[in-house]
Amino acid sequence: QSFVSEPVPETDVTISLPSELNSYFAPGEGNKTRIQFHFYGSQKLFQDPLITNVTNTNLMVNSHIVSASIHGSDVNNLKERVSVTFRHLTFKQEEDKVRCVFWDFYQNNGHGGWNGEGCETHSVSPSQTSCRCDHLTHFGVLLDVSREPISDTDSRILTLLSFLGCGISSVFLGITLITYLGFKKVRQDYPSKILINLSVALLGLSMTFLLNSWLSSFSNYGLCISTAAVLHYFLLASFTWMGLEAVHMYLALVRIFNSYVSFYMLKLCAVGWGIPLLVVSLVLAINKDAYGNSLPAELATGYSISQQFCWVQHSIFFYVTVVAFVALILLCNICVFILVLIQIRKMKVNKPSENSRVSLRDLRTVASLTVLLGLTWIMGFFSFGPRRVILIYPFTICNSLQGLFIFVFHCLLKENVRKQWKAHLGCRRLRHGDYS
Repeated sequence: QSFVSEPVPETDVTISLPSELNSYFAPGEGNKTRIQFHFYGSQKLFQDPLITNVTNTNLMVNSHIVSASIHGSDVNNLKERVSVTFRHLTFKQEEDKVRCVFWDFYQNNGHGGWNGEGCETHSVSPSQTSCRCDHLTHFGVLLDVSREPISDTDSRILTLLSFLGCGISSVFLGITLITYLGFKKVRQDYPSKILINLSVALLGLSMTFLLNSWLSSFSNYGLCISTAAVLHYFLLASFTWMGLEAVHMYLALVRIFNSYVSFYMLKLCAVGWGIPLLVVSLVLAINKDAYGNSLPAELATGYSISQQFCWVQHSIFFYVTVVAFVALILLCNICVFILVLIQIRKMKVNKPSENSRVSLRDLRTVASLTVLLGLTWIMGFFSFGPRRVILIYPFTICNSLQGLFIFVFHCLLKENVRKQWKAHLGCRRLRHGDYS
């Protein structure tokens, strides 16, 4: 049932079909049903914005395109895979990464696009690539010329760590919100109110991240754009509130600005939730297809995200509305962090005595500031080069667990919060004892 068993040298495309395809033939018509093949010498019919966009020069189709179909049947999820071997149009370099893809007619709002789902790269040589897919459609080889790819093993581990960390963070962010919203005495000052808003943003970010892969699996165009936009919004909101935390620290500790500001929290909320909404709205208004579930390979690999993930897929929008936005806030937060540490040092100079306990408290203060200002995200900007995996692991662990760290520093180690919980739990035990 195979046309050929082994690739033929100097042949553009070799395809081998499994015997399982017999089950797709109409009963009694096995000899009449035709399997149709089409060979495309030109790629003009398969224009994917992710590849043809001039900003995405790292991606190219490096083979001719072939399709196989059975009349009246939709063939997918085959137990025995279809084997296709392509001859490269240009020789593969040692550092180039090759992926097997098929033409998905539902991508890009029905305009079509390349998708790697259901296809695996079986073997690669400088001149040929063998692909095995569990469906019949248009096949091709997508060449990712990113010079420093992450291995599949690292990608799987990092994805697992991301989901585990976000799940843990979601739980502890929920506990933090219950604590600060439930006890009026711990939320009376501005830092606590800012912390509540930051926790809401981070919880939204973690929950959307956890649900993203499941929602994107529906392959619904509108749902994917909505999911990507919500994830984008909560990411920007999280960093905006980290920036506002830095602004408040600067005014309170460095400038010692004690003048009354009317509707202070209302103004902070307008900035903290309004600016991210404005950015996401502009992206949707300019080009809603900037969101999607077909990431450029260099982003999917670099950020340990599977192909089934709704996010900012357009490079320009990604680097302007995510990378530049985050970099600007982190730069400001670093400056505030240094100024606050200098101010704390000045305050210590005026104290007559210092001991190890004070030093430990200072260390805790530094760690708390690092978490609140999101300074661990800086590692992402240095995660490049041949050894970038070394930084990607701590980057993934630290940032996915940011919610846990907030709980530790602002609930578990905060004396007034512990007192409120002790009083609350003690009161409940007392009431339970009265009725028992």
